[in-house]
Amino acid sequence: MEKTNATQNFVPIADIRDGLLTLTDGSMVAIVMASSLNFSLKSDDERKAILLQFQDFLNSLDFSLQIFIESRRLDIRPYIALLEERRKAQVNDLMKIQTEQYINFIKNFTENSSIMTKNFFIVIPHGMALIKSKSGFSSLIPGLGGKKNEAEEKVEVETDFEENKSQLEQRVAIVEQGLVRCGIRVARLGNEEVIELFYKIFNPGETEKPIKTA
Repeated sequence: MEKTNATQNFVPIADIRDGLLTLTDGSMVAIVMASSLNFSLKSDDERKAILLQFQDFLNSLDFSLQIFIESRRLDIRPYIALLEERRKAQVNDLMKIQTEQYINFIKNFTENSSIMTKNFFIVIPHGMALIKSKSGFSSLIPGLGGKKNEAEEKVEVETDFEENKSQLEQRVAIVEQGLVRCGIRVARLGNEEVIELFYKIFNPGETEKPIKTA
């Protein structure tokens, strides 16, 4: 019988801790959510200033980063479910009818119009962690420094994590400050937000499932 592989086997994530992703190759990644800017509401001088500021920000970086844009159809179901609950709790017959008409209008509008939402993320990496050997040198090959007991390995892993975390957070601070100067609002993703983001990426069909209402 042919075996099936779980989705997790294709995701190079070893751990998510303190909002940071530790990948299977030993590197770490932080994700920052960024707001958008509406250039159509800006004057020509404002547009030029924003572009120059963003150019200066990119030129000031001494590390790479990735800009990820998530585009998906607007999920109106939670709002519809809320309206349904309000309609059922309504004691005024006229308000019930008006609420039902409003619900039908929203449903028809969203079904006939492809309304998309866009979220912008900045992915900030930190290179592969080096494994220290007994000789004092570093190696990318696990086990080169000889065997260590479980307690020593645990202490070393914790130390490496804290060191890499500190360096990665410095990069995050640089990116956040640069984007804020461009007029962009930023928010660092925590554990739950990171998990939710990857869940939606690898389970796009979940948005099509109906939501149960009371």
